[in-house]
Amino acid sequence: MIDHKIIRSLRQKRNMTLQELAQKAHISVSYLSEIELGKKQPSLETLDKLSQALNISPEGLISTSSTQGDLGSKILFLRQEKKLSLSELAEKVGISSSYLCQIENGKVMPALSTLKNIAKALDVKPETLMAANSFVGYKLKKIRSERNITQAELAEKAGVSAGLIGQIESGKVEPSIKTLEKIASALSISPCFFVSEEDEVSSLIKTMNPKVRQLLNDAKVRSALELLADCTAEEFSFILKFIQLYKEHRRL
Repeated sequence: MIDHKIIRSLRQKRNMTLQELAQKAHISVSYLSEIELGKKQPSLETLDKLSQALNISPEGLISTSSTQGDLGSKILFLRQEKKLSLSELAEKVGISSSYLCQIENGKVMPALSTLKNIAKALDVKPETLMAANSFVGYKLKKIRSERNITQAELAEKAGVSAGLIGQIESGKVEPSIKTLEKIASALSISPCFFVSEEDEVSSLIKTMNPKVRQLLNDAKVRSALELLADCTAEEFSFILKFIQLYKEHRRL
């Protein structure tokens, strides 16, 4: 969570020795050395002491890496800094405590709309929680991770380099419309998914009949959807044709 390289860089820029910074932060030299080497993660109390000694905000010492776990660590850090319990933040965001716990542990990546709500509840900008100011990169990484596709696999399918996929996900490069179309085609989604404020699934659900939306909360329906997730392309095609035939028969 804490970028040890930043601490060392800031100390050196301020022409401070390990001993001087340790003394100013009221911690031991050996402990500071282990932090700078990345062997130990400082507690929130120590982080606060270091930020004051270096004259920088605590957030400035958080890693800017784009990994899923770092996103959760940033949320956890900010939540604890604002003295909010897991349930308190979850309630403010409008999600369950268990889901927020999974986000903080790096097990899931929240939808962009949920990420924005978390940022709002923590009184920070969404960009503070992400690796870069790129919603496109965030959404790309999210959907690729959910489908268990590597950057290399997606790149090959989209006809682009794996390096480009990595740069887009880290926010270092903003893809062209043509590149977005290639990536979207490889993922079998609309290019609008990457530029829309909402996730494609969220947009789809909003257009559903209210009774259908209500049915999605039924445990039996969810079980059926789980079975559909394991279908092959041929099986899914058969089911779609069956639904179409059934609807046509009802009209007769």
